[in-house]
Amino acid sequence: MKKWQIYGLSMLLVLLSGCNNDDNNETNLDEKVLSLAQKHLQTGNPAEGREIPSVEDPKVQLGKKLFFSKHLSLEMDTACVSCHHPYLGGGDALSLPIGVEAVDPDLVGPGREHKDTGYSYYDGGPTVPRNAPSTFNMALFDATQFWDARIESITPIEGENGSKGGILIPDTSDYERIIWEPEDTANLPSAQANFPIISPQEMRSFHHEELTSKSDVREYLVNRLRGSEGNEDLNETAVEAWLQAFREGFQDPDGDAETLITRKNITDAIGEYERSQLFVNNAWNRYLNGETDAISEKAKKGAILFFTDYEGGGANCIACHSGDLFSDEKTHVMAVPQIGRGKNYDGTTEDYGRSNITLNEEDTYKFRTPSLLNVEVTGPWGHDGAFVTLEAMVRHMLKPETAENYDTGSLTQKGISVQCKETDINTRHALEKLQQNRELGISPHRSVDFDDRQVEQIVEFLKTLTDPCVKEKSCLDRWMPDYTTQDAKLLDLLNAKFSENIFD
Repeated sequence: MKKWQIYGLSMLLVLLSGCNNDDNNETNLDEKVLSLAQKHLQTGNPAEGREIPSVEDPKVQLGKKLFFSKHLSLEMDTACVSCHHPYLGGGDALSLPIGVEAVDPDLVGPGREHKDTGYSYYDGGPTVPRNAPSTFNMALFDATQFWDARIESITPIEGENGSKGGILIPDTSDYERIIWEPEDTANLPSAQANFPIISPQEMRSFHHEELTSKSDVREYLVNRLRGSEGNEDLNETAVEAWLQAFREGFQDPDGDAETLITRKNITDAIGEYERSQLFVNNAWNRYLNGETDAISEKAKKGAILFFTDYEGGGANCIACHSGDLFSDEKTHVMAVPQIGRGKNYDGTTEDYGRSNITLNEEDTYKFRTPSLLNVEVTGPWGHDGAFVTLEAMVRHMLKPETAENYDTGSLTQKGISVQCKETDINTRHALEKLQQNRELGISPHRSVDFDDRQVEQIVEFLKTLTDPCVKEKSCLDRWMPDYTTQDAKLLDLLNAKFSENIFD
């Protein structure tokens, strides 16, 4: 719905209210919600004007195979989908992921554990320091990728998904970045796809010491799929299957491996698969498009709290969770309790967030604002998955000081407690930084005291941002491979097992 359409609907409700001698509370409530939606540029159509690939597109189908294939991990024991499964909200339903060296590589989500005989990096807990972000709706981001925004469009243009101009990416280190031009990478999702494969904890592994650079690893994987440069990891039949998959994906029936199987083509295809995961047909957007009964009265009251500023008695969530994406794509200090190993440049267990990239002290403990689309199914929440319920996450955002009493016993992931020994002190440092930023006037956040009813209303509103498809196996199966084909075996597509019924 266009802004003028929302405005028109809002005005119609005003007229209807005026014509009714009785106080029409529901109409007045709609009038207020729609007025706030108009003020904050909610259109009801997040993908308007964007080019979104169909899941049936040949390149998307190739990207799906690559996304599910273990052949893109050096030890062939994990895949992109190990931490970003469509059935798990585009993530893995774990606070912190288990990448390489899993006890059972095919077990995804809760129950996935690291081998106790793995590399010396193992300590009994998860190996990846940050929560796996959802791949859903990646086509809607225009500025940044990753929790620390280390992949960044230098010319972020609304609606372009980072496809115009260059993209800053980490080079030899996270803080030494270079610019990739459009001929190097197609867009932000494509650029992002270049990095899990070179992360030791995620897909690279700690072996193959002869591969001393990121480009060495990427080149090795390209040669694996090609079966070239003496790389005999795959048999001839599998190599031929990959060549045929790329010919189909790029619609070049006579193309050769050297031309088709390249780093850019691999990551662009994965990026297109991720970009096809558009899930925005939610109740909130239907409400903005005229279905005033699409959301409950409780959700409407939650929307008012969400969109209203502090001066008006609201939670001012919209200050950072802005636009149809419900994210400003910027980084902020929110002092989410620090669990896990952390990610840093000095060997501590703290996670310095954005300052790992910029080396600026003012960016310490800053993390990117996540999108709230489908937030109901993308938990655990926070940059490290510290909160295992959406309600707990909302309560923290309303009043981060409550993190002083954070209970690591609320975590459900097996083995994670061994990485929480310094949670209290690390969290305190982040809280101190948040308070400092407030005093300096560089934080948009204030704490508010909301009662249980108001918290419940906000949570109810957030649930209206869920596309029903993300909770239905039959709907999500379009983004799953066909495991009955010969290719599924030849390309070593991960056929995930789950320790629980995820569609209860």
